Amino acid sequence: MNNPKSKKVTLGAATLLSLTTIGSVQAENISLKFHSGLSQSRPEAEQINRFARLVSEKSDGELDIEVYHAGALGLKEADMLRVLQQGMVDMALLYGEYYTRDAPALASVYAQGAITESSQHDEILDVIRELYEDGFSDWDIQIVGGVVAPIFDVGLHCKEPVNSLADLEDKKVRVWSRHLVDTFELLGISAQVIPQNDMYMALQTGVVDCAYYLSTVAPTVSLQEVTEYESYLHPWAASPWLFGISERALSRLNDNQLQALEEAGEEIWNETRATAIDPEREAQARQERKELGITMLPDFSDDDVETFVDAAWQAWQAMAENAGEDGTRYYETVTQAISEE
Repeated sequence: MNNPKSKKVTLGAATLLSLTTIGSVQAENISLKFHSGLSQSRPEAEQINRFARLVSEKSDGELDIEVYHAGALGLKEADMLRVLQQGMVDMALLYGEYYTRDAPALASVYAQGAITESSQHDEILDVIRELYEDGFSDWDIQIVGGVVAPIFDVGLHCKEPVNSLADLEDKKVRVWSRHLVDTFELLGISAQVIPQNDMYMALQTGVVDCAYYLSTVAPTVSLQEVTEYESYLHPWAASPWLFGISERALSRLNDNQLQALEEAGEEIWNETRATAIDPEREAQARQERKELGITMLPDFSDDDVETFVDAAWQAWQAMAENAGEDGTRYYETVTQAISEE
């Protein structure tokens, strides 16, 4: 005999199983929030967007990266290690020099004056990344690729002709970090940290006479309007921008999502690494600055570069030692790698 109640129970169980299965499938589709403090007009921003697209493609739509540019989530860069560790955001674009309060050793991994040839940067890049991965892991953050910054020329942009350390002795120089202030101080040259957004006005009003800056992109901040002369000093020791994910977020991913995330991050890393050193780009940029009216002076002499590098390494070592045991270890590891190349 058929039992209506039995059919009802069986149907109810089947429906429940169906709903559970659908819920399980839906649960596999995860969205992660990604913080970036960089404006959307920066080249790095497009690389982050591309990373998000690659993750979606490689995971067959199972993993979505929601990118928030220009600090749109209202998070502060100085707090980012704590923010990730506490799960307030899933992912972030990380830059080691930003976290001097919580992880001062990370600022000691790399410093200006570390290299004198662009090729040295690529040779030690793996060492640098390993050290950053080590430091971020202390905050329950894993690195899944990132953006290797282009190695731009760094030079002095001045109102008067300057292409030697002796010429700088009676000048006031704008720099972007405390390490650089200490470096120039060791050379008997006055320097002060002035944010990029205030640099133009500082030059225009005479607060400083020269700007130590990334020459390749100097026109983007209109330095040709407030300086007339430029002289090359050394290549930019550019710390990479890294894609960091909290271990909390990482634990939510299945194998397919994790593989997609890692493959996408490494693809961006390898592609940007391949184009980071580009002499043709630098030569073209120099020509463009000449056409804007900048007078290109002879480069700083080899003797001056050596003197600058010696001071930079001395200031770098002091900064590392002040950061503690990890800072000293990072400094020694990178300088040894540079010396062996």
